[in-house]
Amino acid sequence: MEAHSLNATFAALADPTRRAILARLASGEATVSELAAPFDMSLPGISKHLKVLQRAGLIEQGRHAQWRPCRLQPEPLRNVAEWVGQYRRHWEESFERLDAYLHDLDYRQDLAQGDDDDGDPNRPR
Repeated sequence: MEAHSLNATFAALADPTRRAILARLASGEATVSELAAPFDMSLPGISKHLKVLQRAGLIEQGRHAQWRPCRLQPEPLRNVAEWVGQYRRHWEESFERLDAYLHDLDYRQDLAQGDDDDGDPNRPR
């Protein structure tokens, strides 16, 4: 995966308007006017956001007579998911260590309070 492509994708995703546009396109094609409707923004303003999304490869704008529908291109999002996925194992291991530490603290606190009933089925493990 190219760093430039990943950088462009993250830069495009950094803006909430562009994320909202992508969310709308996830349900199907839309015109620029349809994409602009929920925003208090001019058509040229929306067009600038669309250009950023196009440069990042996140959307494609077709041509159907005078209708220029925009559609989502999922590949850059897959690349982001794969990149983030590399860190998933690290996060999971960190959470497992935290879980074990918290259980150990709970166990020590129970011992300090004289709770020696390890057979209690309601006690979290």
